[in-house]
Amino acid sequence: MSVPVNVQTVRPRMLAAVRREIAPDEVGSAWGPAVGKVWGFIRSQPGLWTDGHNIFVYHHPNQPDAPLLCDFGVEVTRTFETAGEVYATETPGGEAAVAVHHGPYHRMHEAYNAIEEWMAANDRESAGHSWEIYGDPTPDPADTETTVVHLLKSKAG
Repeated sequence: MSVPVNVQTVRPRMLAAVRREIAPDEVGSAWGPAVGKVWGFIRSQPGLWTDGHNIFVYHHPNQPDAPLLCDFGVEVTRTFETAGEVYATETPGGEAAVAVHHGPYHRMHEAYNAIEEWMAANDRESAGHSWEIYGDPTPDPADTETTVVHLLKSKAG
């Protein structure tokens, strides 16, 4: 099944996050403990969170085998002072290729592949950042929705 890709102008979203430097195949084991620290902090800060989603921001390395910088975060209502490993950051803003993945997380590569194919077909390049916006959990993984956003370099000329 092909995942539709569209271009959107995205605005930055404020996050409370914990940063990790990991190999791309370690995301599955790294996100839980990191987001746990973020949620622990958020619960101690009245009004910092209302209904924001978990958002994981990936800062792509220039070298293919280099570690990935990941900000495992939660969308929040305001900035705040850094507390331990939890710091205030935001998603990038600008023009982005966006695909919505419906289904279990282990198939999210389908959305990433669709974006890569779209960028190649439309002569667009990555600006080096992508992120995942996680929808509310559902009892059936097939109903889970995750938005994958890939920031695009500005068009030349």
